[in-house]
Amino acid sequence: MKALAQHVYGAPDSLTYEDVPDPVPAEGEVLVRVRATSVNPYDWHFMRGEPYVARLMQGGFGLRRPRAGILGCDLAGRVETAGAHFRPGDDVYALLPNGAYAEYVCVPEDLLAPMPANLTHEQAAAMPMAAVTALLALRGVKAGQRVLVNGASGGVGTFAVQLARAFGAQVDAVCSPANVELARSLGAEHVVDYRSADFTRSGRRYDFVLDIAGSRSLLACRRVVDQGGTFVAIGGPAGRWLQPARHAFAALATGPLVRRRAVLADAVGCREKKAVLGELAALAERGALTPVIDRSYPFDDLRTAIAYQEAGHAKGKVVVTL
Repeated sequence: MKALAQHVYGAPDSLTYEDVPDPVPAEGEVLVRVRATSVNPYDWHFMRGEPYVARLMQGGFGLRRPRAGILGCDLAGRVETAGAHFRPGDDVYALLPNGAYAEYVCVPEDLLAPMPANLTHEQAAAMPMAAVTALLALRGVKAGQRVLVNGASGGVGTFAVQLARAFGAQVDAVCSPANVELARSLGAEHVVDYRSADFTRSGRRYDFVLDIAGSRSLLACRRVVDQGGTFVAIGGPAGRWLQPARHAFAALATGPLVRRRAVLADAVGCREKKAVLGELAALAERGALTPVIDRSYPFDDLRTAIAYQEAGHAKGKVVVTL
């Protein structure tokens, strides 16, 4: 089969298309024909080996050479071999540690979920990493609460706005002026153009603040979180040493010092991925969740897709079809 392989850390052109042996499923796995995948910051952090601190972590990138031979965590495809719970021809999607940038992949059945029946493979592939992250981040949001999403037009942000609205919350969004109408179309009631206004000095306060962009300091963000409210930091500006992890860990470290709750959302480490994907599929099937796709590339242009997503200007998701 053809795969986009990684042997060294570097830019997208350091990845190479190669013919590799077809994978053989072990017990508890099924072989899936990949029909679509998508690009996430998670993928290009692995590609570049940054932030460097992740190379030192157990189960991280790998100190000198990449640990993952094939990148790609989002998968939508069709089952090729029978398993205990899936049959050939079943349309499925999954959130993997790595390996989706290939024509075939063996997937443990406990990671696979039936694809939303009303979505294409391309749409379904846009969901796993971004939508799971958004759903985990918004756990605990209740109807009538005030929610702010900083970074509302990216992959996680577009899902977060829709999910908060599905939970009955009142949603404000922070994004660039070019994406104001997109945020409103997803359900945001009030949209802040970050280039012309500082949301931390607006005077508005929230029960729940989801900070994806990391564009303001932690202390500034705390000003807009109500007493007893929740602050969730997902990422932040990219950096070689600690970012984007530093912003998220700082939120946790200062949590005990103030009367506001700080939490993290870890999609990769989630132990209930299958159940969460099932929950997201149900929301998609009832029309409460629709993936926003900026661009779609063929598999042969996957390196171009990675470069475009890494530039940081995508509205929603960048997907790749096989």
